[in-house]
Amino acid sequence: MKKRLLSTVAGIALMSGAVFADYPTKDIQGIIQWGAGGSTDTVMRSISPHVEKELGTDIILTNKTGGVGAIALKYVNAKKPDGYTLLMGAENPQMYKVLGLSDTDYNDMVAINILARGTPIFVAQKDAPYNNMQELIDYAKANPGKVKFGSTGKGGLTSIVMAMLESQVDLDYTSIPYNGDGPALTALQGGAIDVMPSVLGATVEHLKAGRMKALGVVDVEESKLLPGVAPITDTLPGMKAYLPWGPFFGVFVKKGTPEDAVEKLQAAFHKAAFSPDFIDLMEKRGFTILNVSGEEADMFLSGYRSTSSWLVHEAGFSKRSPEEFNIPKP
Repeated sequence: MKKRLLSTVAGIALMSGAVFADYPTKDIQGIIQWGAGGSTDTVMRSISPHVEKELGTDIILTNKTGGVGAIALKYVNAKKPDGYTLLMGAENPQMYKVLGLSDTDYNDMVAINILARGTPIFVAQKDAPYNNMQELIDYAKANPGKVKFGSTGKGGLTSIVMAMLESQVDLDYTSIPYNGDGPALTALQGGAIDVMPSVLGATVEHLKAGRMKALGVVDVEESKLLPGVAPITDTLPGMKAYLPWGPFFGVFVKKGTPEDAVEKLQAAFHKAAFSPDFIDLMEKRGFTILNVSGEEADMFLSGYRSTSSWLVHEAGFSKRSPEEFNIPKP
C-alpha cells in the first residue's frame, strides 16, 4: 500500500511537471491596470501580438480599472498562480502600502518584464491663456481655484507630479479624477479640464495634431520629440532633487507561479521587446525601453518603491509611513 501510494504521488508530480513543460496550453489573460487609450494600454497592446507569436497562444487583454490600479492587482492575486493571468501594470502599486490601497506591491509578485518607462509632461487645452509652466503658475496664483487639473487619483502619476510641483510652489487649483490618462486627455480636449500632468507617450500624437499644447517636460532636459518645450527645472530648479522620475510599464504574475511558466513568459516578453515595430512605436511615443527581468527588475522596483513611497509620505497624503514596511529612505 505504501509503495503504491508513493508511486501515485510520484506519478502526479511527473504529470504536473509535464503539464507546465507544455505551458501554455490555453489562452492567457492579460489584465491591464488602466483604461483604454492610456499609456499602459498602449504599451501592452503593442507588445502582446509579438508575445503571442513567441508563446503560440492568444493573450486576451482586458482593461480593469479602479482604485489607482489596485482592483486589477487584487484580481490577479485572487487567481491561481499558474501563469495564465498576467497583471499588465504601471508604477502605481509601488505606493500602495503607504497609501493604504493594498498590502501587496510589485515586490510581492514576480516580475516577468519591466518593459519601458515614460517621461511626465504638463499639457493644457490648446486655447489656454498660458503657454509654459511659469505662465501657468502665474495664472493659477491670479485665479485661485479656477484652473482644473485632471487626476488619476492618489498614487497615480498625476499625484506624484503634483506633489513634486507643490513642494516648490503653493497653488490653489481644482482636481478632477479620471480612471486613467486616456479618459483624462479626452476630457482635456473636450474642455472639461484645463491642465493634465500626463505621460509624453500618451500625449505626443495629440500635441503633433494640435489638439492640446505642451507647457513643460517634467525632466532635467528637453525632449527630442518636443524641441522648444522647456524642462520644468528651467522654471523650478528645485525639482532637480526628484528627477529624472517617470512612470514605468511592466508585466507580473502571482508568486508561486511555476518556474517553467515564469521562464517561458520572461523569454517571450524579452524577445518581443526587440521587435522593430515595438521599438519604433516606443521611440515615437517618447518611451525608453528597459526590457529587464530577474534581479535587475527587482532592483529597479525596490529603488522606485523607495523614492516614490517617501515622496508621497513627505507630501502628506500617505496613510502609513514607509518605515512600517521597512522601505528605506532614498
